[in-house]
Amino acid sequence: MDSILNIKLHLLPKNIKIFLAAFTILLSAAVATGLIFLYHNTSYQPDKAVEHFNGSESGKTDEFDIPEKYEKPVSELLITTHNHLFGFAFIFLALGGIFWFNSTISGFWKGFFMIEPLFSTLFTFGGIWLVRFVHPGFIYLTAISSTLIYISFLIMVSVVLYELLIKKSPH
Repeated sequence: MDSILNIKLHLLPKNIKIFLAAFTILLSAAVATGLIFLYHNTSYQPDKAVEHFNGSESGKTDEFDIPEKYEKPVSELLITTHNHLFGFAFIFLALGGIFWFNSTISGFWKGFFMIEPLFSTLFTFGGIWLVRFVHPGFIYLTAISSTLIYISFLIMVSVVLYELLIKKSPH
């Protein structure tokens, strides 16, 4: 068992390296698409993100004044949270599992980058519930925790692709 845990990405056979690199690139494209969707809905602006979950004020000048965005119902928040918790769990299980075998980052930081996005996912999607039902200021918890998710993702992907595509084995 020890020999399996000591495998290093840059020492893997070429076909496995290509497979893992292709998977990592596809995973990155999926995550990038999600970030583009988020930008489309919020422009990465806290007030627009709050509006996305809480709805917009209609102005209520008359009975025909309709808000541009309606508050998200519990059913929509539940399905969004459910899908993202499952999706992010599997994204970071796969990426963290591959990242474990890197030889560039070790010790505390290896563990940190593997575990951090799992906790930040809980804070991010818990944060949208807090924005919706407690106070709009919780959008900053959501923004900080989601930023940490994507920083960890970017670091892990960069290290994995470096080891699989660039780093040379000693022989």
